[in-house]
Amino acid sequence: MKIYDISLPLDEGTVPWPGDAEFQKKTSLRIAEGASVNLSSFSTSSHNGTHADAPFHYDSHGETMERLALEIFIGPALVAEIASDREIPVSALESLDFADTPRLLLRTAPGRDRSRFPDRIATLSVGAIEWLAARSVRLLGVDVPSVDAVDSKTLPIHHAIGRAGIHILENLQLDGVPPGRYELIALPLKISGGDGSPIRAVLRPIEFTS
Repeated sequence: MKIYDISLPLDEGTVPWPGDAEFQKKTSLRIAEGASVNLSSFSTSSHNGTHADAPFHYDSHGETMERLALEIFIGPALVAEIASDREIPVSALESLDFADTPRLLLRTAPGRDRSRFPDRIATLSVGAIEWLAARSVRLLGVDVPSVDAVDSKTLPIHHAIGRAGIHILENLQLDGVPPGRYELIALPLKISGGDGSPIRAVLRPIEFTS
């Protein structure tokens, strides 16, 4: 069975949110220099690359990373493409069927240049978030750095998602993944008090029968 890796690599080329900490890796020991092992350390923002947001990221009273239920990040997911750099209304979602897939992964920027931070990205409207919640969607994944506009200071979509009880994956790499139904596995690290975490997200195709 084909497995799609929908994670971005973390390396010195990873583009952080403007002003946020970059990913850095330092080698401590090298076999080539006489050590018994190769050993390195790294530092990074919790929101670099492909990552999960904890509600605490945008709400001081929200749950932190280690408290989130693992079943949020494992299970049936629908991959859909709505290519845009504008607000996505409810009407763009109405043809999607979430009956067996309570997780939505949206490809909005196919083929985008990931060597630079985008000037503009697609976001869902608040009404679209409420529409998804009414259909029992519990996780939203996007292929851009945020569910809110890059210049937003009030984060209305993050907060609408929080009110709806939906969880967030950002910076997915969905290029090359055909739209359809999959099993998602996208576990965050168990970071105590964490506001977010890098994830290794993968998809496996699944078929549903009635």
